[in-house]
Amino acid sequence: MFTALDVSTSGLVAQRTRLNAISSNLANISTTRNEAGEAKPYQPRYVTFQTDESLGTSGGGAGVKVGSVDYSTEPPNMKYEPGHPDANAEGMVAYPAVNMTMEFVDALEATRAYEANIGVIEITKDLGEQALRIIA
Repeated sequence: MFTALDVSTSGLVAQRTRLNAISSNLANISTTRNEAGEAKPYQPRYVTFQTDESLGTSGGGAGVKVGSVDYSTEPPNMKYEPGHPDANAEGMVAYPAVNMTMEFVDALEATRAYEANIGVIEITKDLGEQALRIIA
């Protein structure tokens, strides 16, 4: 029973990390400077999961963990804004390559996966309570 809780908890932690990356991408969708103040657009971050065999179940299931948080390799979106302080000689400004629609879809998917893991935890908890009632 505790293994089922561990597997679901690993899913919650992984999805929380994913949601943090998505919210960071959305919050910085128009950031044209890096932390050092250089005219370099924000680089979106994407989370990759991998199985965690240490949380394996007798039925062959396994937990999940964050494999890596990678930076996007896509080139920035260039927009013509000659009056912008970060515009280059041609008047083009580099914006992060963040697709708002895809980020919202990913956030919805991560939220649903989070809710599903909470549901599994609740069912596991209820099964444990019922087992204790039968024993008592």
